[in-house]
Amino acid sequence: MTNNQEQVIPELNPSIKGREGFGLIQVFTGNGKGKTTAALGSALRASAIGKKVGIVFFDKGGEHYCERDFFDLIDNIDYISTGRDRIDPVSRRFDFSVIDVDYKEAKRGLEAIQSFCEHNYDLVIADEINSCVHLGMVSEKEVLDVIDRKPNQTEFILTGRNAPEAFLEKAHLVTEMRLNKHYFYSGFLPVPLKKIFFFDWLK
Repeated sequence: MTNNQEQVIPELNPSIKGREGFGLIQVFTGNGKGKTTAALGSALRASAIGKKVGIVFFDKGGEHYCERDFFDLIDNIDYISTGRDRIDPVSRRFDFSVIDVDYKEAKRGLEAIQSFCEHNYDLVIADEINSCVHLGMVSEKEVLDVIDRKPNQTEFILTGRNAPEAFLEKAHLVTEMRLNKHYFYSGFLPVPLKKIFFFDWLK
């Protein structure tokens, strides 16, 4: 904690006082790196104790995400990827546009979240759902309706920048990642590991 940061004392939530186990709502938001990383770390921890985990990667099409190769090896983690591949293979630039297919893909992702809840998954992660709501790909109300219908024992994690105030109010845990430095703004683009190296390492 820096000297100019005041310590924040979270307010007591009487509705969960003394509660143990799963079933709460978490939000990872902010403009800093680490939101998806935190959520996927939670997924690994849950799977390690035998919990069933369902992940929907919203607006993350393409083959750039090496962690999915690892999840393919874990029996109690299921995931679905939605959205276009937004990274140009030549320029490596990100396409920020929102077109018709993005709305359809976001809806498909929300249906997958609902399916995970209906099948009583212990942990459900809606990765980048906050950003999708902010960009209008899916409505805030639609997401809240899914959360309200989730089983009582299902833990729910929402990630992405610009989390709506309604999500923050509903959550039992809110963490904001704050940007101090990022190599991206210096023009550095990390190259993902090739799949062959990944699987060689596992042998």
